[in-house]
Amino acid sequence: MNCFLRLNCVKNISSVLSNNYIQVCHYAARKGTREKMRKKKVKVEVKKVGFIPHNLRDKGSKGPVVTKRTSDDTRNWPVDDVWIQMYYKWRVYNFQEAVEAHRETHHPQIYNVPDAPIHAFIELDMRAAKKNKFMNSFTRVARSPHQFDHGEDRTTLVFCKTPEARIEAESAGATLIGDIDIIKKIEKGDIVLPDFQHILAHPNILPELTSLRGLLKRKFPNVKSGTLGTNIGEMVTTFRKGIQYTALQDSSVPDYGFVDAHIGNLNMEVNHLEENFKCLLEDINMMRPKRPGPFITRALLTSAPSVERLKVGLEPYLAEDFVKDAYESDSDDESTEKAKAKAL
Repeated sequence: MNCFLRLNCVKNISSVLSNNYIQVCHYAARKGTREKMRKKKVKVEVKKVGFIPHNLRDKGSKGPVVTKRTSDDTRNWPVDDVWIQMYYKWRVYNFQEAVEAHRETHHPQIYNVPDAPIHAFIELDMRAAKKNKFMNSFTRVARSPHQFDHGEDRTTLVFCKTPEARIEAESAGATLIGDIDIIKKIEKGDIVLPDFQHILAHPNILPELTSLRGLLKRKFPNVKSGTLGTNIGEMVTTFRKGIQYTALQDSSVPDYGFVDAHIGNLNMEVNHLEENFKCLLEDINMMRPKRPGPFITRALLTSAPSVERLKVGLEPYLAEDFVKDAYESDSDDESTEKAKAKAL
């Protein structure tokens, strides 16, 4: 019975196939499928990253960037003797008034630190001469007319040939003095350059010193940084006892920079502190870019442990720059007016 059914089924299927045509479509694989399969076969190497402290991890931006450059032009002047500083314009002190104010807070009956260090916090406009370009951070040493204990032991290497220059450098307290012999020892590796913070040179040894340009890099003596000159004794004194500062550019606000420099102690004479402050401003202003507008925007005097920040007027020290900026702005206005007249 089963054999009979099977034969009938075969006959029916053959009759169907003979009378009707079955359409068979061969579909191609979806585009990119083979490439995906090949990529799956390739093993992806995972690079292991060492441990990163939480304070160094890139956490990303938490919100909009807020400028650190504050302006009180829209605020009113205080009327009373006591006021909340954040709601009114900052009082502008002259240098002597600011020092005397800090001395009052550091009196033995208050903070009891009469010889506390006094710092100058100077804000900078880091915009360069070209648009959308900004200055990088830089480190310099300003001349200090009146020396003080800055708490650092700075090492200096001096290159010079003449015995007179050697005597000047030695009397000024240079760490190491030499000529061609020192250059050969550095090339052999007997003397390590990172052991010296500042490297100074006399112009007469500059041809022999060019062989160390690749090793010295940014420390190579030059006139702009004050590390190349004929007065060796004064140069050594400046770099050992001067005011060392670093102009830092803010990472989130590139047009904002600041300098926090130690200019002396409160127990020094006010005139001596003011001369140090003036030399610091002049040295910073030497790095000013060639563009209209001031480079130094504000100066504050601070002295720990007090949190007071007293604003000091800049006109007595940078009067020529303020006049120059005003003249340049006036000339720009005149040029634009002339251009408009020509266009009309």
